[in-house]
Amino acid sequence: MKLYLYFFLFVGFIAFPQQKEVTISGTISSDGKPVPFGSVYVKNGSQGTDADDSGKYSLTLSEGTVSLAVYAQGFRPQTRQIVVSAGDDKVVNFELEEDALGLDQVVVSATRNSLSKKEAPVIVNVVGPKLLNATQSISVADGLNYQPGVRVETNCQNCGFTQVRLNGLGGQYTQILVNSRPVFSALNGVYGLEQIPVSIIDRVEVVRSGGSALFGSNAIAGTVNVITKEPIYNTWDVTTNLGLIDGKVPDRNVNLNGSIVSEDLSSGITIFGMFRDRDGYDANGDGFTEITKLTNNSLGTKAFLKPNDNSRIGFDFTAIREYRRGGDRLDLAPQFTDVTEELDHNTVFSGVDYQLFNDERSNDFSAYVSVQHTDRDSYYGGLGGGRTAADSAAANNAFGKTKDLAFVAGTKFTHTFKNKDVLTSGVEYQLNDTDDAIIGYNRVVDQKVNNIGFYTQYEWKPTEKFKALIGARLDHVNVDGFYTIQDIARTSEVNQTVVSPRFTVLYDITDALQFRGGYARGFRAPQAFNEDLHISSVGGEQRFVILSEDLESEFSNAYTASLNFTKDFNKVQTNFLVEGFYTDLQNPFTTVSTGASLPNGSILEESRNGEGAYVAGTNIEATVSPSKALFFQVGITFQKSIYKEDQVLFEADGSVPGEEDVVVDEFTRAPNMYGFLNSNWQMTDDFNLDVTGSFTGSMIVPHVISESGFMELVDTNAFFDMTGKLTYHLDLLDRFHAEVSGGVQNVFNSYQDDFDTGALRDSDYIYGPNRPRTFFIGLKFGDF
Repeated sequence: MKLYLYFFLFVGFIAFPQQKEVTISGTISSDGKPVPFGSVYVKNGSQGTDADDSGKYSLTLSEGTVSLAVYAQGFRPQTRQIVVSAGDDKVVNFELEEDALGLDQVVVSATRNSLSKKEAPVIVNVVGPKLLNATQSISVADGLNYQPGVRVETNCQNCGFTQVRLNGLGGQYTQILVNSRPVFSALNGVYGLEQIPVSIIDRVEVVRSGGSALFGSNAIAGTVNVITKEPIYNTWDVTTNLGLIDGKVPDRNVNLNGSIVSEDLSSGITIFGMFRDRDGYDANGDGFTEITKLTNNSLGTKAFLKPNDNSRIGFDFTAIREYRRGGDRLDLAPQFTDVTEELDHNTVFSGVDYQLFNDERSNDFSAYVSVQHTDRDSYYGGLGGGRTAADSAAANNAFGKTKDLAFVAGTKFTHTFKNKDVLTSGVEYQLNDTDDAIIGYNRVVDQKVNNIGFYTQYEWKPTEKFKALIGARLDHVNVDGFYTIQDIARTSEVNQTVVSPRFTVLYDITDALQFRGGYARGFRAPQAFNEDLHISSVGGEQRFVILSEDLESEFSNAYTASLNFTKDFNKVQTNFLVEGFYTDLQNPFTTVSTGASLPNGSILEESRNGEGAYVAGTNIEATVSPSKALFFQVGITFQKSIYKEDQVLFEADGSVPGEEDVVVDEFTRAPNMYGFLNSNWQMTDDFNLDVTGSFTGSMIVPHVISESGFMELVDTNAFFDMTGKLTYHLDLLDRFHAEVSGGVQNVFNSYQDDFDTGALRDSDYIYGPNRPRTFFIGLKFGDF
């Protein structure tokens, strides 16, 4: 009997031979230099590995024919078909080509999943360290102007309030994300763009047009996703820069960065920090600042742990201490000056996330928790310089206190089907609790916003050339708000359930030409946004915004269509994009100056619903890289931002002779044309020249000329803000390098020349570039 058993086992062994494993190894390089930490994997399979810091990899495969693919950030992916035969270990080397245009880099903001830019169903623009370095950016606010449809503006001489506008809409329409989480609250929207240093940024992803179907309310204009640095390999560097605003006012900063990653790439941590100290700048010699005094200390870390090949735990933490002050006599206590806005922020961002895959990588589950907390001491006062006893008494009561909490928790599940269709679903809870009080003005913003959202989207890929994405998000929003200023009190009690659908298509007309089109619906619930939390001064009095009675939700319908042409002409890489956009706004929130003064003389403005508006335009972008040494990019936006009915900006109450309603038929502070350029010339292995610039066309800007809030409408000049930077690189040792740089920002000194003067000025009457001509030098050293 045993003889028969052995016979059948032997026959079975011959009939069904075991598959033998073979080792595939090699090196990933570019121009003869190793490319560290590239990913090598079997395309449409589950096997893969990462190269080490010298670009070497080793992968064990079973017999058969496989497509072996390699991907490394900053390089074009490459795929090679190989035959794996028993007993035949192979050496397969990859020589990668630089992705000069960044079309193959991985983004997450389009679908909440990682995919390359050219496969994304919506246009995603990326601001990376190279561009931030070229533009001599110190904070996020400095580097966002260099993308189509994006414009950052400064709105206050006293405090430096900045906002980012996408496709012609104001900053309150843009959802700022930190590591893909909406923890950037309305309060952070006032000053937060200047508080995040570029030293902690891996990249900033910008998605224009409606994003409410993915990230909840307040993403009507789009999203700006600030993604902080991941530990990738062992590195460290120190960077210091000195800028001289108008050739005389110093702006100093020092950045520290360091990362440690384990040899098996299963864990890593990066630590970063910044110190910035900028003196106040007075442009017209009246003793009052146009650029605030600023001190920023930031410290953060980001870490990951991979317990096994199928799971990952991430952690991030950033602490920011920022002090800013504007006005006059900055050396005195604020209550003894004519005008002072002083803010002392303590902000913490932190988050934990967990990611789990199956062996085939067809299922991806993640859970996350993120939190932001801000403590702020503030002072908004004027005319405390001894004019009258009443003025001095009011100035002593202008101190304020703010606490702000943003909390986000959620889960997401993604399943990739065998036909490569992708289903993504998730649930997300958002909380924003703001308590902002200035006791002397009886000014209170006590607002709590709870939002629970359920979202799902399906990516349908019937052919290699066509992709469609359909999705929707169901949000239940609860707003409990109490707002007072002097003797006026308002409430906002909202319980609302909103469905935001989204539909986009991507069609490869040819290998070089892509079409994208889409629709998205968005909404904003009645609540205080960043511009409502900002306080400015005019006529020596403070200007406050309060929500009007019966404020209703705002809705939007956004449509986009684009053609993207990408082609190599021999070694010349080119990309050309034309994108049209149209966003219709229903019940748009507008700020109206009421023409009435509060008992203490302050000016009251109300946030009201308008009758409707639309924004329509075209973004055009062209990028050319003739060689590794040359890169050119230019973009321009043509747009119209129109109210469907005349919109009141100032409402006269008849008490002041000669004052009447001020109305407009188009958005203020929205130029019909603006654009940018970005160019790089690697002159030698050691010398590098960057020339960048942003153009802002003429626009209508309100200018308050009366203590009642009465205003004139000013057509501004156009501005072109150009920066030139020269960098010299030194390889002092194998693992120790240095860079010396210098240049000029706003080379042509294209800067506003009609600022208001004195204590009674309208501090919001500021437009154009955020600094005059500024000279800078820098030094960077370390292993980078």
